[in-house]
Amino acid sequence: VVLHIEGDPVSSFRLLRAIKNRFGSTNEVGVFEMTEQGMRDVPDPSAHMLALHVSGSVGSVIVPSVEGSRAVLVEVQALTNPSLLPTPRRVASGVDYNRMLLICAVLTRRAGISLASQDVIVNATGGMRVSDPAADLGIALAIVSSVRNAPLGHRLAAVGEMGLSGEVRSVSQLQRRVQEAAMLGIETCIVPRTRGADFDSPLDGDTDVAPVTTLREAIGLGIRKSDPQGVPV
Repeated sequence: VVLHIEGDPVSSFRLLRAIKNRFGSTNEVGVFEMTEQGMRDVPDPSAHMLALHVSGSVGSVIVPSVEGSRAVLVEVQALTNPSLLPTPRRVASGVDYNRMLLICAVLTRRAGISLASQDVIVNATGGMRVSDPAADLGIALAIVSSVRNAPLGHRLAAVGEMGLSGEVRSVSQLQRRVQEAAMLGIETCIVPRTRGADFDSPLDGDTDVAPVTTLREAIGLGIRKSDPQGVPV
């Protein structure tokens, strides 16, 4: 068995992965927290990650990610700001930089969100690294929320892969992701329409599953209306 520990050096969280395992699956991932007494197991990573999440914040969204065979809810934040540089900056912390560039391009071309003069900063909180393509939709909604200075819906999660045509594509293990969101009290989960009703068992809680086909449709569902000063109405 070959194990690998990964994590941001400045974060207290560490992921323990099995790279090789002759005796079982390599899909299992352990989540640990570095403490003064050493590494401590985190039995409920999602609740731990969302402990400081403020629902309804501008540029903040919950993303149901999958690490190995475990679904984990991660808060993704985005901040946009008018740039003073000839080439606006793109900063990705905890998310894939190239996927962030792809999302920015799709937002500009397919959703009419102008980012040409905006610095865009995207961060996955808690020191987590999210490389799952299913986080695309959440990142896109967080960026739009920041550009418009309009909060996302109350206790909202979003999952879906972005296509270059602006479509929201299906993702793997959708039921596991939505089930984890429901267990943590998420009220609305935006998912790809092609898999929106593909659940083998009822969900825990009262989570409303909102299937969408396109990015524009997801923006219409996820972004709350605001007045010209950015105050929600």
